[in-house]
Amino acid sequence: MERQGVDMPHVECKDQQPQTLGESKERQQCEESREDEAGRGSASANRRLMMLEGKSVSYFSSLESSIDILKKRAQELIENINESRQKDHALMTNFRDSLKIKVSDLTEKLEERMYQIYNHHNKIIQDKLQEFTQKMTKISNLETELKQVCHTVETVYKDLCIQPEV
Repeated sequence: MERQGVDMPHVECKDQQPQTLGESKERQQCEESREDEAGRGSASANRRLMMLEGKSVSYFSSLESSIDILKKRAQELIENINESRQKDHALMTNFRDSLKIKVSDLTEKLEERMYQIYNHHNKIIQDKLQEFTQKMTKISNLETELKQVCHTVETVYKDLCIQPEV
């Protein structure tokens, strides 16, 4: 299995100028005050314009620092997720290896027990076969003896039945 990580897309926000509710009101007030000041004089207009530019510069610099902080936090979270996944992967690998060892040991024990049972049954079968062979030999001997007795009886019968004629 491959380790899967999370990559943070690189997003550049400097060119974008998100407008918050306060900023749009601030711009509206600025435009209204510019219209009012257009009639009053250019000196006060320049002064107020510089104040607004100073506010927007500080606003955008704080916005950029906030974005940078958010990027850093997101990157830290992604790194934490990736580290956690690496730990999980290592844990699963160790678990798999441990399980393989245990299954292998159990299989060996089972196989040993199976061969012990085979050996025990083989001994029983061997004893029974030996007993069977002995009994078959005895039967064969008895059969031979019976045949001899039958032959003797036949001979005696023939001798009895056939008497010489005198």
